Amino acid sequence: MKKAVVLLSGGLDSSTTLAIAKSEGYECYAISFDYCQRHRIEIESAKKVAQYVGVKEHLIVSFDLRKIGGSALTTSCDIPDGQYDGIPVTYVPARNTIFLSFALAWAEVLEVPYIFIGANVIDYSGYPDCRPEYLNAFENMANLATKIAVEGKMKFKILAPLLCMTKAEIIKKGVDLGLDYSLTWSCYNPQGSLENPIPCLKCPSCVYRLKGFQEAGLKDPLIK
Repeated sequence: MKKAVVLLSGGLDSSTTLAIAKSEGYECYAISFDYCQRHRIEIESAKKVAQYVGVKEHLIVSFDLRKIGGSALTTSCDIPDGQYDGIPVTYVPARNTIFLSFALAWAEVLEVPYIFIGANVIDYSGYPDCRPEYLNAFENMANLATKIAVEGKMKFKILAPLLCMTKAEIIKKGVDLGLDYSLTWSCYNPQGSLENPIPCLKCPSCVYRLKGFQEAGLKDPLIK
């Protein structure tokens, strides 16, 4: 069986990516990150999605990016409403590079050549570490900087199946694969409690999610 490490935040894109990898016959090793982000709801969502889709193992790596800061998700800075011109304050410095580096290390230990990430360049917030040229560069680096690749035993491949899909297309794909989107979480500024969270419907992530469900002709199960 093919094996893959899949980055899983608990959000719409990463959860759909996991469902795609699973549907394509990969034995999936999901990796999530508790980096002291603004809320823990997405961590709980990642656990639920991993169990629902069915992964071989779910690894949660903890570290504190609040010590670095530089983002509304790792400081007390206000979350902006709506779409944002330029790179938004919700960008976390080098986040995908950090996440992919952990995934790469785990993949090397597991001897797994495929790493899936839910990066997207159509309906997204303009993050520079979601672009195809970045993913290609990271893949090249991975094959230059790891013992297993340098010794010729294995080559790594970064796979981003959602890269050129709209949010509506992503949602339709997930629905076709039987993904339960009520288990996912996207909101940057949740209301309510950890046990009963309510999406704000105003932050950039909520806006893109709402747009996707509307264009897909479907109702977001998180909106009561």
